[in-house]
Formats: sequence, structure tokens, C-alpha cells
Amino acid sequence: MYYHASPVGGIRVLEPRPSNHGVPLVYFSDRRENVLVYLSNAVEKVCREAGFAHMGPWAKWASYGFEPDGRLRVEEYYPDALEDTYRGVGGYIYSCREIVPCKDVDIRIPHAHISARPAEICGCERVPDALEALLRAEEAGDIVLVRYPQFIARPENADWLRRTIREEYAGAQPDERFFLKRRFGALLR
Repeated sequence: MYYHASPVGGIRVLEPRPSNHGVPLVYFSDRRENVLVYLSNAVEKVCREAGFAHMGPWAKWASYGFEPDGRLRVEEYYPDALEDTYRGVGGYIYSCREIVPCKDVDIRIPHAHISARPAEICGCERVPDALEALLRAEEAGDIVLVRYPQFIARPENADWLRRTIREEYAGAQPDERFFLKRRFGALLR
């Protein structure tokens, strides 16, 4: 089974959309819990809640990677980032039995699959609260959540975060700059 998360309900066919890889794609995972992070976009959520006017696609903010065994690892880069990003955010996890894999793009993401063709949906699960779903997946051992105090306790992480936020800010679009100022203002001074 292939899974795809979206805040949009009622989808019958997943259509390829512009991607970071330069061609229209649909992204999937063969692990349901790995798509939970796509139910909310921290940049969009922070901007909308603050009334920041923006036209066009929202910048994406991803604070996740993967454990050596392929489990999703979500890290908090600021205090209560999980709560801030996912609490109260609902969405849908769509499932597809078959996709047409895109062999022209190598994404190198564990358990991820891409398609440049539409994919017919065979199932849909409503997720009322993305944070609750992430916490259940953590409790089941399916993902790893690293809270801010644990993340920042390592000096190399603090140095990496400071450097990365400043680099991101230098090349960021207005929506991402707004988000970075709101959540990482102290690191930008």
C-alpha cells in the first residue's frame, strides 16, 4: 500500500503537482506513519495564524530525517515545535494500491515513492489531530520524536541550528523569512 497525506478532503485521484525536483510528482510512502508530518506545514500555519498575507505556494519547513532502520525521526528545533505545528491540525491520509513509479528522479528518501502519473485512491482516513496521531505513532515505536530540550542539549546541534537558520534566512522567500523571524528571532540577531 502507498500512502499520501493532505489537508484536502474528498480527493478521488492524486494528480502530480509541481515539486522540489523540478517536475510534477505525487509523493508517497509505504509506511503510513511517515506521511503524518505532511498534514501540517509550519511556515504556512505560523503565517496564517499571524495574518501574514501571501500569494503563491508556501515554503516548506521540514524538521525530520530518518533513523538507520528507516523510521521517521522528527526533531523540535524550537520549544514546543510539535505542539505549535501539529496540535489541532486535521487532514487525510489517502492510500493507493498501485502507482506508476517515476524512474527519472532519484529522491533517496527511505520508504518514499514518487509518481509522475495520477494515482487512483482506494482508501481515505480522516486524521482529526496530527499531533495526537504523531504521539500514537511514537508510542507504538513507529517513529521517533526528539523534543527540543533533548535536541538542543548537544552542543553540535545548537551550533548547527544557529548556522542553518541564518543560512536559510539569507536565501528565504518572504513567507519563510516571516516564519524564521517568528520562531528563531534570537538566532538571527
